[in-house]
Amino acid sequence: MSEHGLIVVDKPAGMTSHDVVARIRRLAGTRRVGHGGTLDPAATGVLVVAVNRATRLLTYVIGAGKRYTATIRLGVSTVTDDAEGEVTARTPATGTTQEQIRAGLAALTGEIDQVPSAVSAIKIDGQRAYRRVRAGEQVAMTARRVTISRLEAHAVRPAGAAVDVDVEVACSSGTYVRAIARDLGTALGVGGHLTALRRSAVGGFDLAEALTLAELADRAPDVVQLPMAEAASRFLPRRDVDAAEARVLGHGGPIAPAGQPGPYAVFAPDGELLAVVCERDGRARAEIVLAPA
Repeated sequence: MSEHGLIVVDKPAGMTSHDVVARIRRLAGTRRVGHGGTLDPAATGVLVVAVNRATRLLTYVIGAGKRYTATIRLGVSTVTDDAEGEVTARTPATGTTQEQIRAGLAALTGEIDQVPSAVSAIKIDGQRAYRRVRAGEQVAMTARRVTISRLEAHAVRPAGAAVDVDVEVACSSGTYVRAIARDLGTALGVGGHLTALRRSAVGGFDLAEALTLAELADRAPDVVQLPMAEAASRFLPRRDVDAAEARVLGHGGPIAPAGQPGPYAVFAPDGELLAVVCERDGRARAEIVLAPA
């Protein structure tokens, strides 16, 4: 069986995140593969993929902050809030100034209530929102609290009657960059949608270490970049325990608290990753046990 660990993939355009997982399954020779946060087919960039037991770490990867570079087109609205969808309105945007654009971006920065794009994978009454929209339904999405810590324009340029804005985004998990494009266009009175999106980082994993699928094919079946212990150390605080505590924790029992609420990764004396632990009620208990049975 292939190793247990994480891969940082540079997802190409035209593939779904599920397509990437399917490719990794073939390369690694295992069915137990998952990813840590969906990218739309047109988007590129960092997709964290877990193999074998490391799939249990994906809960913590999915919750990590994200960074993106993106292009917003002002003056054109679409049903999907990106370039994949049918155009619903066109409004000349050439009169929109850079000062107005930067003020609009500033208003979308910080802790905000964001309404996700209607064409999204969010479930409504058990069915994906995008399926309902494509079936012709009107879908009402509920606003979600997200944090956009950075939203800056790096270039503003004309595109016919529209205006393209290149932005850099740092945000919490669950933020829709397509919705940022839509909301900026709405605030400026001209409409807007996303024309390009590249994810530059998920937590501490960034494009500098990402591998293309062609590079992973050359490594197959040894495609794991980061073994379990190294991977967990990258995005969780570390706690080392002695042999007696390791035995208790490995069997799912509680150990003495260390004074940090967690989650944090716990390691045995030999460096093996044992569990991810949280502290409550005066005890440290495993949320997930990762050591082999």
